[in-house]
This record gives sequence, structure tokens and C-alpha cells, in this order.
Amino acid sequence: MSTDPTAADAALVIEGGAMRGSHSAGFVVTLIDAGIRLPWVAGISSGATNASNYITRDVWRAHASFTTFAQEPEFGGWRTFVRRKGIFNAEFIYQQSGLPDNVLPFDWQSYVESPDEWKIGAFDATTGETIYWGRDDMKTLPDLLTRVQASASMPVLMPPVKLDGHLYVDGALGTSGGIALDAAQADGFDKFVVVLTQPRSYVKTPEGKDWFFKTYYRRYPAVAEAMRTRATRYNRTREELFELEKAGKAYVFAPEIEPVSNGERRLPVLEASYRAGYDQAQRELPAIRDFLGLA
Repeated sequence: MSTDPTAADAALVIEGGAMRGSHSAGFVVTLIDAGIRLPWVAGISSGATNASNYITRDVWRAHASFTTFAQEPEFGGWRTFVRRKGIFNAEFIYQQSGLPDNVLPFDWQSYVESPDEWKIGAFDATTGETIYWGRDDMKTLPDLLTRVQASASMPVLMPPVKLDGHLYVDGALGTSGGIALDAAQADGFDKFVVVLTQPRSYVKTPEGKDWFFKTYYRRYPAVAEAMRTRATRYNRTREELFELEKAGKAYVFAPEIEPVSNGERRLPVLEASYRAGYDQAQRELPAIRDFLGLA
């Protein structure tokens, strides 16, 4: 059982954003190093990877997942895209690398021993429903890795994931627009620490490719419609977060720098993004402790 100081009344919510998660990883490592434990965590897309590393308290994996791992030859690119494995090679990133003795092994034993609850969000391509999986859905390592993959399967750029007779794509298409605040609220929380991957000034604009998505996803119109309306849901969730922050109910960690692109793979750029997130989190650590009542 962990002896870390626990903030049991607050939920940790980590946004996705592919390689923008490198900045968030610096926040995750800061919390781990500081011994701060929030026993309920939710993540979508790359936020699910950061959440899983936080639960296992794996500092090495938290850093490597968004820096050195991207240098692996099989990580992805146009070569894997034309082979229908995705611009990010999902089979390698999620199904292979996290296995024991592979390049990014997931600490399954620490996960099993952790009492923390967590949720991973994905989007059901057939029904248009937002799905959140919890521990009861992830009783084996393959269960976990497959669901993290489903949560991160970016439309068009990565193949969808078939699971239990359903087809899933990136949870960013869900009701919250990719920030799992709704999952935390549904589980009864009204106090939140939220890690964003875009600056405070950011406002998402519509994709503007409705015709393409309608054609590409003609068999799954719910995906095309979710792509069309995602910006509205995403901006609405951010507005709610900032209102909660004003009311003293949320601590919002947002990048002070221009974030990297979601497809960034250059190691110096990713390391700089990670370091910026880490340094910012270190500066904000006293305020985070105060918000959580751990000062």
C-alpha cells in the first residue's frame, strides 16, 4: 500500500494530443517524484498512456513514452501508413512495445498492486457512444493495452480497434471533446486537477473537411458527425474547466509554451517539450499542493 500523501477528494484528468503528451509527461513525473497520489485518474488518447504511467509510478516509462520511444524504427510514418498499420504504428506501439522484455515494458505488477481507479475513454464508431473502461474491463495486460490503443486510434491516420464486437476510434470524438471531465463527474467528483495539452488561449476550430469524412466513414456516419462537431464539444469542456477553476474547484495545468505538433518525432524537440512541462510543473508544485490540501 502506498504511503504517498493522498488527495482522495480530487480526480486527475489528462488530455490527449499524441506527442503533445510529452509536455504532460513532465507534469506526471513531477507528481510521482513529489509523492503526490490522486487515486482516481482518467485519460483519453495519449492521456491514457500518461495516466497508466502515473498509476504505476513509472518515471522511466513516463519520460520514454513521449521521447526516446518515438525514435524506434517501427514507431510509424508513411511506410506503416501505406501498410494500413497507421501513421502511428498502433500494433507496435500498443500491442507489442508494452510487453515484458520489449522496448517499453509496462509494469503490470505495480498496476495490479495499485489500489487506484482509472478510466480510459473511447468512441464507439457504430453507435456514436462515448465509452469509459475501468479496472474491471482490464484484468490482463492485453486487455489494458488494447483499450489504450482504442482510445488513441486517431481517425483516418490509425486503424480502428475491434473489441467485443464493437469498433472503436479515438476517445477525443466523445462527449467531452477529449477531456474526460465528464467521466470524473459521473463518478461523483467535484474537484479536479486537469492537464491540458494546449495553451489557455487556444480555441479549437472545425476541421472543415466534412465531405471527406462523410465519404471516408460512409459506413460509420457517427464518426463523421463527431468529427464535424468535435470543436464545439472540446471548447465547451474547456470553458467549463476554466469556470470551475474560477470557483476554486479545478486546478488547470496548461502549457505556457507553444506545443509541439501531434506528429512530432524529433528527439531534441520532444525532450525540450518534456523539460518545459517538467519545469513548469516544478514551479507550480506549491500551488498544486495547496489546491489539494497537501501543503
